[in-house]
Amino acid sequence: MSDQAKRRFGGKRDMSNERIQSALAGATDTRAVVIEEGALARVADVFRENFPESRAVVVADGTEYRVAGEEVQRVLEQGGIGTEEPYVFPAEPTLYAKYSNIELLVGSLEGHDAVPVAVGSGTLNDIAKRAAYETDRPYMNVATAASMDGYTAFGASIEKDGHKQTLTCPAPRAVLADVSVLVAAPKDMTAAGYADLLGKVTSGADWLVADALGVEPIDKEGWRLVQDGLRGWVADPEALAAGESEAMDGLIEGLVMSGLAMQAYQSSRTASGAEHQFSHLWEGEGLGRDRNPPLSHGFKVGVGSVAVAALYERLLARDLARLDVEAAVSAWPSWPEVEERVRALHTLPELERAAVEQSRAKYVGADALRERLELLREVWPELSGKLRSHLLPAEELRRMLRAAGCPVTPEEIGLSRDELQKTYRRALTIRSRYTVLDLANETGILDECVAELFEPGGFWAR
Repeated sequence: MSDQAKRRFGGKRDMSNERIQSALAGATDTRAVVIEEGALARVADVFRENFPESRAVVVADGTEYRVAGEEVQRVLEQGGIGTEEPYVFPAEPTLYAKYSNIELLVGSLEGHDAVPVAVGSGTLNDIAKRAAYETDRPYMNVATAASMDGYTAFGASIEKDGHKQTLTCPAPRAVLADVSVLVAAPKDMTAAGYADLLGKVTSGADWLVADALGVEPIDKEGWRLVQDGLRGWVADPEALAAGESEAMDGLIEGLVMSGLAMQAYQSSRTASGAEHQFSHLWEGEGLGRDRNPPLSHGFKVGVGSVAVAALYERLLARDLARLDVEAAVSAWPSWPEVEERVRALHTLPELERAAVEQSRAKYVGADALRERLELLREVWPELSGKLRSHLLPAEELRRMLRAAGCPVTPEEIGLSRDELQKTYRRALTIRSRYTVLDLANETGILDECVAELFEPGGFWAR
């Protein structure tokens, strides 16, 4: 890197630090975030500042312990931090976020009062996060890959009782990310993080819709933390795939800011929309669970983002200011009819029960639907303009994801086109959050819009 490039990069890092410090002011759990080259050398100082007079226990799997855990342990010891024997999960088979692994770690943590220092990425972070919560202590995370936005988010995505679910637990008190470690991470992990971050494009559009229809007003701070920097963070997937530090610095900042926004708003609405409902459905059904390593959350989000952006294009091709409200209300099913349809869409009992519960929570009767659709007619000229300005074309999202090294077709993640087509309606049912799926469903055009995507000449037929 030239001196001029170093100065430019340094200036961007200063601005990034300012943004993160501003975001930390509204965070409920996280007090410190350090992102820089050589950050591992600071782990003892960061630990001491945030966990004064506490002992530390490094938690990692065999691979991550070799990558960074040994160095973290060495720096802690040399920095005068008292430590317990590291808890290291086996390197093989690939560590999976299942509850039995939390139970193993909890059993070890109950033998002392040390603060866990999780050295790893998404799975390890989720396991340590929940285990720390169950043993009533805070924890710290040392990121080894820019693979998802969960580092600074509350909650852990864990397989329990036969299906993936989000378990309650606070975010880490401190997060440290050494950019040189992130750059050396497997490329598919970086690509997964890029896909997770790029999904904020469609999730932002969903919030615009929910805001315009009076379902969930936009929180200015929650929106700012994610959306203001988003286009810059995802602007250069080619540089990210090439392993350039500046691009990696932007990616990890975006992922960290996304988690901090969830803390500030106390909801994942700031960073999750219909694209995540696609991913959550597939995760609940175990899609890619048999791969080694398992199919990442980010890769599923990436395909979901393309699918949702394509649906938006079909929706925006229609003038909903001229919607026949009475026809839509007349065709609107009763709750018992909806429940029957929801149950028919799912074969796994846990998913079926959850889908019924979530669908019931957002169901509205005919009078409330009429009022919402009349409002839609009024706001559509302005809303459609905002959506066109905010969204990226589905084809452009597909190009960006491909450039970053992400899968972009259903076949690449183990789905047929028919299964993807059915996912649009199935994903609608699994969350009460209002998204483009609900808008298309309530206006009575979901099925025809989706059909257009798969017919000859449609997006998914190209």
